[in-house]
Amino acid sequence: MKSLQVAVFIALVIFIAGCSSSALITTQKSLPKVYVDVNATHEEKREQSVSLFRLNNYTDTPRAGMRASNIIEGVLLAKGYKVKSHITQELPSIEKAREIAQEDDSKYFMYGGVSEWRYKTGIDGEPAVSLQCTLYKTKNSKIVWSATGSDSDWGNASIGTTAQNLIELMFSN
Repeated sequence: MKSLQVAVFIALVIFIAGCSSSALITTQKSLPKVYVDVNATHEEKREQSVSLFRLNNYTDTPRAGMRASNIIEGVLLAKGYKVKSHITQELPSIEKAREIAQEDDSKYFMYGGVSEWRYKTGIDGEPAVSLQCTLYKTKNSKIVWSATGSDSDWGNASIGTTAQNLIELMFSN
């Protein structure tokens, strides 16, 4: 009887793990740190300013780039970054984004894209999100950090919560 319970438990774990999936690829470097340990009793806050642009929308979902960028803005602010938001403006070229970031006096600018932002078809209609974000140094357009991630969740989850969980995962590495 005990072996049957173990088998049912293992099958349940495999089933649950298969219902939600995510994939993540990041550069070896993490996002620049806002808070830096000075010593065991003190942390110093560094000025980390980012000009944030609306993500390119490569989906059929209207405003997916703006929606994802809005969540990114909130996550960056929560991490202590000073954010100059340009997500409501028309998306500029990457060269123009750099010029705008220089005008903002931002140390970095973020650019990227959304390749999936939808509810899958079927009975459950699970949310599915795929994003790519790149942080560039404003003075020379060199890539400081980049991450690409995809996530899906249960049918009772929203795209917003799925996207926020993915973005927090992307930005924590």
